Amino acid sequence: MHMTNSSMTFYLFLLCWYTVVGQGSLPASTPSNDSITPPNIQRIKIATVVTKDVDSAKEIYRNWLDYQVVEEGTISRQLANSWGRPKAAYKPFAMLQPKSGDDVYLRLIEGPVPKDYRALTTFGWNAIEIIVEDPDAIYEKLKNSPFVHLGGPDYLGDGLSSIRAVQFKGPSEEVFYFTTDTGDRTKSTLLTPRSFVDRPFIMVLAGPDHSTLTDFYVTNFGALETFSIDTPIPLIAAAQKLKKNYEFPLSLVRLGAFSNSIEIDGYPKTAGRRQTAKGELPPGVSITSFTIRNLDLVNSELFVSPPMKVLGMGYNGNRMATIIGPAGELVELIEE
Repeated sequence: MHMTNSSMTFYLFLLCWYTVVGQGSLPASTPSNDSITPPNIQRIKIATVVTKDVDSAKEIYRNWLDYQVVEEGTISRQLANSWGRPKAAYKPFAMLQPKSGDDVYLRLIEGPVPKDYRALTTFGWNAIEIIVEDPDAIYEKLKNSPFVHLGGPDYLGDGLSSIRAVQFKGPSEEVFYFTTDTGDRTKSTLLTPRSFVDRPFIMVLAGPDHSTLTDFYVTNFGALETFSIDTPIPLIAAAQKLKKNYEFPLSLVRLGAFSNSIEIDGYPKTAGRRQTAKGELPPGVSITSFTIRNLDLVNSELFVSPPMKVLGMGYNGNRMATIIGPAGELVELIEE
């Protein structure tokens, strides 16, 4: 969630969106849940970050975000091939879990990060939004850390909302929005944090045509579009050296699980595809893994390779398959 000095319209839009998405209900103009098929896509399971050095990155996440390493090793050739990225094979990885113990993970994989890569400037996965206890405390802790402060902490709606967030950038240009509801959490439309820094609950995706992206997730996985709007997003405009009031198309799609969603931002075509070495994973926020009720309900022609079972790494022996979305984004589907 972009907490910069943007327009009131954008803040009020986001406030309305959190109310709709968090409650797991649809806008009044949409048929009730009794008349629609529930989404096949359920929740965010793993947010993967490609970093230049897994060992140093995992220490940064452990020391500053209280994320604990729960598994380490190297990427198998079979898994790398399932992504269509054979050069990721045998690269070191670390699975990190929030102190809350929620089974939602950050996965660090070692890989090349071009020196000129800059966050929020290319198509694909661009940011990870995490539910936290206190964005102000996050700011105080991280302001003198290896993380780079981007914006906030601030409230939605210029103080009209109890939802508050702060944004930071990690060592490999991965962007985080740290968000909470400072009001009565028993009535909140957001997840309730169970640790200082808890789990991802929104992934932010960008492409040259946000409508095409939105339709892709709605059509193929049953995700539910909640809102679409054109709005200034100064945080992204600054990264792309655009005018502060440049309006980006933005859509939100809701997944099946409470308060799990994808924010889809439309970038100008000048943003372009992410520079990625052949056979390697994209740098920064690289892959998003979602749980899905039934892989057999997904068009198999979308799969990079046939579904397979994977032990460990949050897959728990379940079937998984990878697709490449319209913006070149890598999407893992894990059957649960």
